[in-house]
Amino acid sequence: MGGGNGQKAKMARERNLEKQKNAAKGSQLETNKKAMNIQCKVCMQTFMCTTSEVKCREHAEAKHPKSDVSACFPHLKK
Repeated sequence: MGGGNGQKAKMARERNLEKQKNAAKGSQLETNKKAMNIQCKVCMQTFMCTTSEVKCREHAEAKHPKSDVSACFPHLKK
Protein backbone atom coordinates (compact mmCIF):
# COMPACT_ATOMS: atom_id res chain seq x y z
CA MET A 1 0.00 0.00 0.00
CA GLY A 2 2.02 2.98 -0.95
CA GLY A 3 5.65 3.29 -0.34
CA GLY A 4 8.16 1.84 1.94
CA ASN A 5 11.51 3.28 2.80
CA GLY A 6 12.84 2.48 -0.68
CA GLN A 7 10.13 4.58 -2.30
CA LYS A 8 10.76 7.47 0.10
CA ALA A 9 14.49 7.38 -0.59
CA LYS A 10 13.90 7.36 -4.35
CA MET A 11 11.57 10.36 -4.12
CA ALA A 12 14.07 12.21 -1.91
CA ARG A 13 16.86 11.59 -4.43
CA GLU A 14 14.68 12.90 -7.25
CA ARG A 15 13.75 16.03 -5.29
CA ASN A 16 17.38 16.71 -4.42
CA LEU A 17 18.40 16.25 -8.04
CA GLU A 18 15.81 18.86 -9.09
CA LYS A 19 17.05 21.27 -6.42
CA GLN A 20 20.62 20.90 -7.65
CA LYS A 21 19.57 21.60 -11.24
CA ASN A 22 17.75 24.76 -10.18
CA ALA A 23 20.66 25.93 -8.03
CA ALA A 24 23.09 25.54 -10.91
CA LYS A 25 21.25 28.18 -12.95
CA GLY A 26 22.71 30.92 -10.76
CA SER A 27 21.27 33.84 -8.94
CA GLN A 28 19.29 36.65 -10.55
CA LEU A 29 21.22 39.05 -8.32
CA GLU A 30 24.49 38.08 -9.98
CA THR A 31 22.98 38.67 -13.40
CA ASN A 32 21.68 42.07 -12.30
CA LYS A 33 25.12 43.08 -11.04
CA LYS A 34 26.63 42.27 -14.40
CA ALA A 35 23.98 44.37 -16.17
CA MET A 36 24.86 47.48 -14.14
CA ASN A 37 27.15 49.07 -16.68
CA ILE A 38 26.00 52.71 -16.85
CA GLN A 39 27.76 54.76 -14.19
CA CYS A 40 27.40 58.36 -13.10
CA LYS A 41 30.90 59.84 -13.27
CA VAL A 42 30.20 62.32 -10.44
CA CYS A 43 28.85 60.03 -7.68
CA MET A 44 29.77 56.65 -9.22
CA GLN A 45 26.22 55.31 -8.86
CA THR A 46 25.56 52.45 -11.27
CA PHE A 47 22.49 51.95 -13.41
CA MET A 48 21.23 48.98 -15.40
CA CYS A 49 22.08 48.93 -19.08
CA THR A 50 18.39 49.26 -19.93
CA THR A 51 18.10 52.63 -18.16
CA SER A 52 16.70 55.25 -20.50
CA GLU A 53 18.25 58.61 -21.27
CA VAL A 54 15.34 60.26 -19.46
CA LYS A 55 16.20 58.45 -16.21
CA CYS A 56 19.84 59.46 -16.55
CA ARG A 57 18.82 63.08 -17.04
CA GLU A 58 16.48 62.90 -14.03
CA HIS A 59 19.33 61.59 -11.88
CA ALA A 60 21.68 64.33 -13.06
CA GLU A 61 19.14 67.09 -12.42
CA ALA A 62 18.09 65.76 -9.01
CA LYS A 63 21.46 64.72 -7.58
CA HIS A 64 23.88 67.05 -9.36
CA PRO A 65 22.09 70.30 -10.24
CA LYS A 66 25.37 72.22 -10.55
CA SER A 67 26.92 69.70 -12.94
CA ASP A 68 26.08 69.28 -16.60
CA VAL A 69 24.29 66.09 -17.69
CA SER A 70 27.21 65.21 -19.96
CA ALA A 71 29.57 65.48 -16.96
CA CYS A 72 27.57 62.75 -15.23
CA PHE A 73 26.95 60.56 -18.27
CA PRO A 74 29.50 61.16 -21.07
CA HIS A 75 27.75 58.64 -23.33
CA LEU A 76 24.80 61.05 -23.63
CA LYS A 77 26.84 63.69 -25.47
CA LYS A 78 25.36 64.58 -28.81
